[in-house]
Amino acid sequence: MKSLIALLGALLWGAAMAHAQPASLSGFVKDAATGETLLLANVILAGTGQGAATNNAGYYTLTGLAPGAYTVVASYIGYQEFREEITLAPGERRRLDINLAPGGLLTDEIVVTAEREAEVEARNLGVAQLKIATVEQLPTVFEPDVFRALQLLPGVKAASDYSSGLYIRGGDPGQTLILLDRTTVYNPSHVFGFFSTFNPDAIKDVRLYKGGYPASYGGRLGAVVDIYNKDGNRNEIEGGLSLGLLASRALIEGPYSRGSWMVAVRRSTLEPLLAALQGQEGVPDAFHFVDLNAKVNFDATPDDRLSLSFYTGQDALDLEFLEDARLDLKYGNRTFSANWTHLFSNQLFSNFTFTTSRYFSTPRAIIAGTEIEQDSRIYDTSLKADFEYIPNERHEVDAGFWAGIFTFPFKSFFDGVQTFSPRIQTGYVAAYAQETFRPSPLWMFQGGLRLTYFSDGDFVRLEPRLTAEHRPNARLRLQASYGRYHQFQTLITNESFSGFDFWLTAAEGVAPSFGDQFILGAKTIVGDGLNLDTEVYYRTMRDLFVLDPFLPDPAGLEYFEYFSFGNGYAYGAEFQLEKARGRFNGFVAYTFGVTRRRFPNLNVVAGEPRYYPPKYDRRHDLNLVGNYELGKKWRASGVFTFASGQAYTAPTSQYKLLDAEELVGQNAVDVVTSPGLNEARLPAYHRLDLGVSKRGPFFKLGDYELQLQVINVYSRRNIWFYLLEFENDNTITRREVPQIPFPLPNISFSVKF
Repeated sequence: MKSLIALLGALLWGAAMAHAQPASLSGFVKDAATGETLLLANVILAGTGQGAATNNAGYYTLTGLAPGAYTVVASYIGYQEFREEITLAPGERRRLDINLAPGGLLTDEIVVTAEREAEVEARNLGVAQLKIATVEQLPTVFEPDVFRALQLLPGVKAASDYSSGLYIRGGDPGQTLILLDRTTVYNPSHVFGFFSTFNPDAIKDVRLYKGGYPASYGGRLGAVVDIYNKDGNRNEIEGGLSLGLLASRALIEGPYSRGSWMVAVRRSTLEPLLAALQGQEGVPDAFHFVDLNAKVNFDATPDDRLSLSFYTGQDALDLEFLEDARLDLKYGNRTFSANWTHLFSNQLFSNFTFTTSRYFSTPRAIIAGTEIEQDSRIYDTSLKADFEYIPNERHEVDAGFWAGIFTFPFKSFFDGVQTFSPRIQTGYVAAYAQETFRPSPLWMFQGGLRLTYFSDGDFVRLEPRLTAEHRPNARLRLQASYGRYHQFQTLITNESFSGFDFWLTAAEGVAPSFGDQFILGAKTIVGDGLNLDTEVYYRTMRDLFVLDPFLPDPAGLEYFEYFSFGNGYAYGAEFQLEKARGRFNGFVAYTFGVTRRRFPNLNVVAGEPRYYPPKYDRRHDLNLVGNYELGKKWRASGVFTFASGQAYTAPTSQYKLLDAEELVGQNAVDVVTSPGLNEARLPAYHRLDLGVSKRGPFFKLGDYELQLQVINVYSRRNIWFYLLEFENDNTITRREVPQIPFPLPNISFSVKF
């Protein structure tokens, strides 16, 4: 009897322990039509408050689940809701891959169940996710562009109608890390910055971290743009062709027995227009650009995926811009990445990536018989590893490293004489660890450390990161973040022609720049599909290093003597009201922002330099973006932008410099002076763009879309800059040089088959 009682007791105890043993649920979320993984898709267990968002590989994990029956709900904007009943046994490790069907037109009557729980996962502090469909729908100057669309978000500014550069929360473009399939891209622009190198046909996902980004990213003071190429359709071969005034694009993708592939090409189609305009002032003799994106994926096992991703792009220009002046310019990027995604278990996820990135720029100008030449190149080769470990529902641990070699040979020549020729080769290693702790459904804390070593100068820098979030109710998230960031490179940029841009690095005597960021945020759900996001920020920028503008001749100087060192700060507030669903959707984005810089010998008062606003400082920015589905075939879209005037340097006096040896001929150089740098403001900027598109079948071969757009509808002459012309009577005429000065029509035609 004692033995029987002991046996029964052991069985009951074992059953109780088995019943208490938690289960888990994990898998990939994919587009049902193409097999593409979906990043930041939401998976929740209805009625429990438990949920997760997919990571950068489209993978999700839910752990610490009590055994029993659940309703799994998965959602993603633009897709139909997925819902499935499951029962988890004690200790079960269930793999559930989810396919979401494209939703087409979502009307106001279609409301996703548990919408509040599902949507908030993607609304982290300082993060914005951009849908490629949005990029393609917006009215645009000639060509849909990822960076142009990002410039409409709060906290992101544009320098002009002719610049796709990203000025984020008071930082210049060099302070933003740009990644394509985890590979650094150093100058992602075409047509001297008119638009970016990223072909929207080839892009799957765009993630913008405006500030406060996690410890897994580093190397820049300000922001991160993380872009992923499409994997390729895993179900069937499909393609597309787009014809436009500036460029044309083609895409083909499809499956094979063990994976998928994708090839996308884009090339300028300006040759007929240039031929018609030959002989006109400022029209180049030759110009073209080209982009090629390719990716192949191999599904080795259900837990192992490998991919190879490749990009190449180049601009080439031959221009006679004055009677005795000619410019010959070639510049471009090459990137390659090999990625291995491995699931050690449903709780341990990993990514291993080998990357190479190359940038080159070779401008050559001949002015009045004098030759000016530059040869700038970058070679960056690296190895990265990232791990995610989720032991239970309260803890998530991320760790990894990024190590590589950066080589920068640079040469500049004036009239055949070499004037500047630093050659930099340096190694770098960064390691990070981060934990996300959720003590309850109401609180989340995330702390991380990033340690970086930069061999040129033997610099070691530690960067702490901390984020906290409180959810007092289902409609409100309160957030706070602090982080320190270092940057070991600086971009020497020309705002007129980005092809002349080049990078320099920290070294002995040139310390890396660093800064602190402080962010507070409140994310509110004000209605079904209607979200209000508010963030305020303050950031510092210290040990900024730029080429000394007062340096007469760099020949014979030590490397550290090339630079001027300064600091800066920025603060502001951002508001975005977004309607994500319904026949009418869009957003209103407003930014209040201030940014300042201080360098020696600039704006000196009483012997001390003062802070000044850089050109891209603007107090107010307002963007209204809307799309309206007129029916099954027609859609209208519009963008209105208002911005405070940019800072510029206004001349207040004039004098002449006479060459003592040429006084008889009275040869002179006109000089204008100003009391300070950027102490005046251009008039306020505003512009309205409208577009309409029609969709339909194309001869039973596929579907077409015809887009008709008008940029600058009411012909606003926004000032680009003032041009000073010196008259013979010693007067100065100030001429306004506008940006897009008149309504500019645009037409494009696309076919998908």
